[in-house]
Amino acid sequence: MAEDGGRMGERIQLVDRVFDLLEHLADDGGSRSLSELTRLTGLPMPTIHRLLRSLISDGYVRQESSKRYTLGPRMIRLGESASRTLGSWALPHLAQVVASCGETTNMAMLEGDASVYIAQAPSPNFVRMFTEVGRVVPLHSTGVGKALLSTLPDEQVLAILQRAGMPSITEHTLTAPESLLADLAHVRKNKYAIDDGEQELGVRCIAVPIEGLPFTAALSVSGPSSRIRMADARLIASRLHAAAADVTAAFDATRARSVS
Repeated sequence: MAEDGGRMGERIQLVDRVFDLLEHLADDGGSRSLSELTRLTGLPMPTIHRLLRSLISDGYVRQESSKRYTLGPRMIRLGESASRTLGSWALPHLAQVVASCGETTNMAMLEGDASVYIAQAPSPNFVRMFTEVGRVVPLHSTGVGKALLSTLPDEQVLAILQRAGMPSITEHTLTAPESLLADLAHVRKNKYAIDDGEQELGVRCIAVPIEGLPFTAALSVSGPSSRIRMADARLIASRLHAAAADVTAAFDATRARSVS
């Protein structure tokens, strides 16, 4: 019996090490060298190399021509499945925002150096915003992206911008780190972010971060600038904040049920 317990402990330790490696690969742009992984995990290099070879053969990790390691294609299916699961409990609360504002409501989360949409409740209007669940968008030019960045210290924001860049998408896109940091200071003060034609001309987005989740996430309302007026930004943000609190409560309830 003691021998079985020892083997179980070894298996659990192995699983912990594998997930630790995957987490480090997902951080800071999703690319690491063998020496970086050794330093971050504290594991011997031969151990990490052996684990990586196994993960590469299963498709969960990929080695680039530069000899650096990144997450592999099989992680995409896991991520998409997780996104659908996340959206299932968030959707009713997104739908409530649509009912009150009349515009498309999205939920997004921070994924590496970008934002990925994980749930959407569409507007009933014929002309409306549509974003595919699973779509990855820049952080610097979107409302959800700025809401996500507002939860991070400026040093971390600058590190992300250095890796991801700040390409100009429209004539209104912020392309200088100093301008974005100044914008994020307003986001933190006002408790909501605005994308005013920065990702797509003629489109306005109001977004707020979601507090209390084990991952960094945000909610947004998007629609034509003709319907989402700047004068309504604070009211829309207040409805998003209420929905964000409901999303967090729903997540806690779901997690409690899964544990019990």
